Amino acid sequence: MEKYAQSSDGQNIHYKESGQGNTSILFVHGWLGNEEWWNSQQEYLKDHYQVIQMDLAGHGKSDASRNEWKSELYADDIKAVANQINSSEIILVGHSMSGAYVLEASLKIPNVKALILVDTIKDLDEAFTEEQAEQILFVHYRNDFKNAVENILPQYLFSKETPPEVKQKLQNEFLQNTSETAINLLRPLYKTDFRETASKVQIPVRAINSDNFPTNIENNRKYLKDYNYVEVAGTGHYPMLENPKEFNRILHDILKELS
Repeated sequence: MEKYAQSSDGQNIHYKESGQGNTSILFVHGWLGNEEWWNSQQEYLKDHYQVIQMDLAGHGKSDASRNEWKSELYADDIKAVANQINSSEIILVGHSMSGAYVLEASLKIPNVKALILVDTIKDLDEAFTEEQAEQILFVHYRNDFKNAVENILPQYLFSKETPPEVKQKLQNEFLQNTSETAINLLRPLYKTDFRETASKVQIPVRAINSDNFPTNIENNRKYLKDYNYVEVAGTGHYPMLENPKEFNRILHDILKELS
C-alpha cells in the first residue's frame, strides 16, 4: 500500500507498506535511489515482517522542493515515516549515504531496536570533508555529469562481477537527475561528522558490506557500542541488487540474531 508522511519541513515523503509481523523493517535507499531498490527484500521478508520501503525527499515519489538539504532533515524524513506506521518495534536499514541518516534518525525514534547498514560507514575515522568531496566528486559532476556517471563513478561503485544489467539500470536512474540536483542531494553527507552521532547510538548496529573495499571494525567499534559486519563476496556498492539471494540470506540471519 502506497502512503505519504509529512517531514518536519512539510515535504511529503512517499513510502510503501506491506507484509505482516510484529517487527517493522524500514528500508532507506542511498544516493539517487528509490524504494524499489528493496523489492527483492520485500518479497523475501513480507511473510514474517512488516516491510516499509521509503523514498527520501528529493528521491522517487517524495517531494523535491526542500529549501535547504541537511542531514537532520533526511533523518526527519525517516522519523516521519516511522511515526506514521505506528509500530512498537522497528529495525532501520540504510544503504550508502543513508547509513549516516539512519544513525541520526535512530536517536529521534524511541522504538528503533537495531540498525542494519548496507555497504556504508566502513570506517568512521576515514570520511570525506566537504572540500574533498568538492575536489574529488562534485567538480566532475558539474563539468560532465554523464561522463562522471559512466566513466568515473564505476571505479567506486561497481566490481568486475557487477551484473551489466544492474550497472545499466543504476546509471540510467542516476542520469534522470541534473548535476546540481545530484550534488545538492549528496552534499549534506559531507557537512557533518557522524562520529559524534555514532557515539550516542546504544542499540545494536550490524552491517552487510561488499568486499570491494575493506571494513575497519576496530575504528567503528570505537564509536558504536555494539557493531559487527558480514561481507558479500564479489559485489560492488549495491549487494542487495547485485546478489539478492546471498544478501537476503545474510539479512535474514541478522534479523534472527537481533530478535
